[in-house]
Amino acid sequence: MNAFWASVSVFAGVSLFVWLFSVVTREYSWVDRIWSVVPVVYVAIFAGAAGFADARLDVMLGLVALWGARLTFNFARKGGYARGGEDYRWAVLRGRMPPWLFQVFNLAFITLYQNAILLLITLPAYTALRHPASFGGWDVVATVVFLAFLAGETIADQQQWVFQCWKHAELAAGREPARRFARTGLFRWSRHPNFFFEQAQWWVIAAFGVLAAGAVDWTVLGAVLLTLLFVGSTRFTESISLARYPEYADYRRRTSAVVPWPPRGKALDSRPAQAQNREAGRP
Repeated sequence: MNAFWASVSVFAGVSLFVWLFSVVTREYSWVDRIWSVVPVVYVAIFAGAAGFADARLDVMLGLVALWGARLTFNFARKGGYARGGEDYRWAVLRGRMPPWLFQVFNLAFITLYQNAILLLITLPAYTALRHPASFGGWDVVATVVFLAFLAGETIADQQQWVFQCWKHAELAAGREPARRFARTGLFRWSRHPNFFFEQAQWWVIAAFGVLAAGAVDWTVLGAVLLTLLFVGSTRFTESISLARYPEYADYRRRTSAVVPWPPRGKALDSRPAQAQNREAGRP
């Protein structure tokens, strides 16, 4: 079996696993739980098919492994692997759909479509396998850019984590948080900086495929579909935020949706310095 069909076989097996467990457990975040692992497996299949002797494929594997390790850590500390760690958005969506329609959605979108994307975003490694070439200067540039995007996502997730810890501490102390969603740090420049950096890393992986082939080929489709997935996810997430937090409308008006950009207008923080320090994790 060649590398491509081996990866397709993994896709079929993982999809079956995700669907069965979602039906049995009535939790629908199993794709989220394997999201940071399966792409590493796919790229490892392609790098292994080259005997781990192709510099470009080995670098791609190393970068995707770093991406997976970071995402796994962040997902784990938020309780994503624990029982009941389902994405809150699925509960909202179940409330808007009849049960039979949600099960169709579960099979078609949550299971098959998202797993297909996880395979497709790694197929630039298949392009690199089919077009072996020396690791050049543009590959070095792509590697540095990927690491910069990885650092950006790490910072965004850490800022979100610090904010959520502060918010929960305020609630536990019987205080109403002065801010109910993150809007400082990178979140001052983008409403979803982690979404931006996540997509950007996979566009860099697509660029490795372009460098290998010397032209844009069909394996860039994975990055395109991932971006479209995030467009839909962002809109759905923001509809929930707008319903929960009326002040989110002003934040939305002033702040770029995804691409980091200087905010429109000046946001004044009238809270006491002590409250601002607690949110930022400072004494």
